[in-house]
Amino acid sequence: MTYEKDLSIVISLFNEEESLPELISWIEKVVVSNGYKYEIIMVDDGSNDRSWEIVHELSRKNPCIRGISFRRNYGKSAALYHGFMAAEGRVVITMDADLQDDIYKIPEFIALFQQGYQIVYGVRSNRKSDTYFKQKTASVFYKLMGFMGAGTVDDHADFRLMSNKALEALRGYKEVNLFLRGIVPLIGFESTKVYYERKQRVTGETKYSFRKMLSFALDGITSFSVRPLRVIALAGLLCSGLSILGLFYALISYFAGVTVPGWTAIVCSIWMLGGIQLLCLGVVGEYIGKIFSEVKQRPRYIVDEVVFCQDTPQSKDSL
Repeated sequence: MTYEKDLSIVISLFNEEESLPELISWIEKVVVSNGYKYEIIMVDDGSNDRSWEIVHELSRKNPCIRGISFRRNYGKSAALYHGFMAAEGRVVITMDADLQDDIYKIPEFIALFQQGYQIVYGVRSNRKSDTYFKQKTASVFYKLMGFMGAGTVDDHADFRLMSNKALEALRGYKEVNLFLRGIVPLIGFESTKVYYERKQRVTGETKYSFRKMLSFALDGITSFSVRPLRVIALAGLLCSGLSILGLFYALISYFAGVTVPGWTAIVCSIWMLGGIQLLCLGVVGEYIGKIFSEVKQRPRYIVDEVVFCQDTPQSKDSL
């Protein structure tokens, strides 16, 4: 099978008007200097600033830039997935639009692909650019994901290379609740890592608030692991055992005459069971919500507009 381009770079963006011109300038320097036949696919995930207008401007200057705009914000995973499916390159590299990923690692990614690796993960060598709070919450996130059985690559976000072969396998995953950081390792192709130092954000503000990070973690756990349900079952057994001990305490207190009649039974039933039941219902509700979203089979996203430009001839050998 032949491919029209060596390399497709897919970028999901949401309100990144300040960083886009510099980002494209950096990418162009790397791909042109290495002689790749390339395309840049920019997926606008419902931005409400000038991001989409800038994509139009950039595509007029560089016909290798293709823009795709969603009707509204559907989430980063949906945007990247659509970019994957639209790519025409032999390999696809995804990255953020905030200038924090090390673009100069692209040749190293491609060299590893040429050695036979189908997936290459960009992994942070350290977290010096993060705040203390972000460092600690990230550490807890990866430990929690591992404990819950959701396979992810530690300190890896969405800076990765995937071959066309790996993308064909990804196409078979039809779930609406996309969690790419868990799906990609699940594919099982030969993979390796490239370590890089993530830069500090120089323009704009991070789009990941604590609330979004917590929601992201819950999506990952409930999309890839049933261990929380097993924890609930164990909690039920533990609660039953404690209830028996509470019953013995209630009987002893009653016969010793040190309690008001009825007090112990009420306290045992409310304090020990109420909170656990609500917690368990919440976890089960998360899974039911996932099932509800899947069975409706609604589209993952709706494309509003696409910017197509004719490709210009590019030289040099293919990958």
